[in-house]
Amino acid sequence: MRAGATTLFWPVCPVFPVAGLGGGPVRRVADRGAVLHTPDGRYIVVRGRLWRASDPGLEPENRARHVAALMDARRMVKSAKASGDAAALAEARRAVDAAKVLLGERGAVWWTDGAPDLGRHMVHNTPYAAWFASLTTNKP
Repeated sequence: MRAGATTLFWPVCPVFPVAGLGGGPVRRVADRGAVLHTPDGRYIVVRGRLWRASDPGLEPENRARHVAALMDARRMVKSAKASGDAAALAEARRAVDAAKVLLGERGAVWWTDGAPDLGRHMVHNTPYAAWFASLTTNKP
């Protein structure tokens, strides 16, 4: 963990028993900081904006396969950009989109309660505003 970094903890939630969603520490990604999830686990918050999280109901084997496909597609995007190949770039971006749909990050929402998709909205303009504000006001 970086010097001065803190680990956030959530209340225990039987629906999301993964680190950061079920009482464990928030996931860390390549030491770039904590990945902040909304209390219901539907979104991550990046620079104040909501982005849909992956479907927590995916089987671990399927999730791993889809994440590997996403990473491969992202490498294809990088390679296509470096080569200047517009057709390859378009194909690679379609592959990224397909992988994100399979992960539940795009396309139809994975929750079933009829709540709208608030992805890409600024968190302060959503029902999560009070929760998000409480994170900054409760710092020690």
